[in-house]
Amino acid sequence: MTAAGSGLAAPALSLLNRTRLDTTALYFVSYDGLVNNNSFQKNGLLTYMGHQYAAWYTATRHAVIARRPLDGSSWSTLTLAHTLKSDDSHNVISMGVSELDGRLHLNLDSHSDGYFYAKSIAGLLDNPASTAWTSSVLGPVQTSLDGLPLTSQFTYPQFIATPEGALQLSYRVGVSGNGRNALAEYDGSRWTELGEWTASTGTYTSAHGSSTARNMYLHGIDYDVHGRLHALFTWREQNAAVMCNGGGITNHDTGYVTSTDRGRTWRNDAGTVVGTTGGSDTVAVTDRGLVVDALDPDHSLMNQESQATDSTGLPHAIISYVPGRFGQCTTNYVADRTAHGRAFHLRKNSAGTWQKTEIPVPLASSQRTKLVLDRYDNAYAVLPYGRIAGASKASGYTDWTLLHDGGDLNAFGEVVVDETRVRADNVLSFMYQEKSSGTTPSALHVVDFALPA
Repeated sequence: MTAAGSGLAAPALSLLNRTRLDTTALYFVSYDGLVNNNSFQKNGLLTYMGHQYAAWYTATRHAVIARRPLDGSSWSTLTLAHTLKSDDSHNVISMGVSELDGRLHLNLDSHSDGYFYAKSIAGLLDNPASTAWTSSVLGPVQTSLDGLPLTSQFTYPQFIATPEGALQLSYRVGVSGNGRNALAEYDGSRWTELGEWTASTGTYTSAHGSSTARNMYLHGIDYDVHGRLHALFTWREQNAAVMCNGGGITNHDTGYVTSTDRGRTWRNDAGTVVGTTGGSDTVAVTDRGLVVDALDPDHSLMNQESQATDSTGLPHAIISYVPGRFGQCTTNYVADRTAHGRAFHLRKNSAGTWQKTEIPVPLASSQRTKLVLDRYDNAYAVLPYGRIAGASKASGYTDWTLLHDGGDLNAFGEVVVDETRVRADNVLSFMYQEKSSGTTPSALHVVDFALPA
């Protein structure tokens, strides 16, 4: 099937496989999410050298990693010497690959406190078929990056592979509403702290009041095909006085910055330098040219949603909030997002203009949506409960339609998408956990859909 008049394949899905990782994975709801399926994990599921890797917590709270060949249905598991310390859904497991030495890296179990870190032996990921999957392939679980402590207030680990094969770690220093984003870098032999690149200070004033502290929540941080680093984000204010009602959430505006020097300096959408990592001038709410989609704090805008870059290096994002047609003041962000929330596809076109299209599928959830682009730059939104909508590049992303209703999954809500697998073998693969109640464990699965060839 092709998009009308384009000669390009239209968005389409074909179910390939569904595998079960765990029949009794750890289950508890905290901050409206699950620790095994918080979609901001980068990466809870990843693909490298013909194998896929997954990470989760078992019913006994043990951290587990598993692998399989991409064409296989059987997962081999490995249990870490670590158990989840608290019932907090922020304390996810994130994985990364350092291509320079073929190691798997893991960062886990943190929310504004200390983190845990482990890495594999060198070459493990380069030769998976000939390397036994046993405890001997992992080094000890540490409370630093090989002796580099970073911070005692650590949250939201995101590993990013650089174009040269090094590995970077993005994280937040501080707490919600008063924190800074920072970077560290692994060069194949040692970790280095690059420093903080966002500011928590400065005054933001809405129609209702002012706030003097905040943090930048990233929708993602990714290198494009040209080696440019992209980050779309929203701000969260500390002071609830900026909202029309205390039951909302203080997130506002969608912003955008880029870096052409591997995250050392940051530029706004116009190309002006607005911050230096580890320097005295970091990216702040008062900087000009950051906002690419303006929205006040009264619409329950979600943080840490999703982003991707297309085959030409242009940035795309999914954001979600309660549109103004449902009222100009949300009073309960969970209830209002569930009743009226909508996801939007936000992108920068080849002319340099930002465009936004509403995805015509009600969220029916307070939770997040993930974005995937296929080899034709068609867009797929993986909505809560594993529903998948798609839109074609040929239409200018105006033909969003539901491709999979998720009814066969019984998924709790958010899913963890394998961002690396689409590039590897043109498959949309995501991890989801079945609905349960209380703290009753439930099954954890990975489902794979073939995208247009």
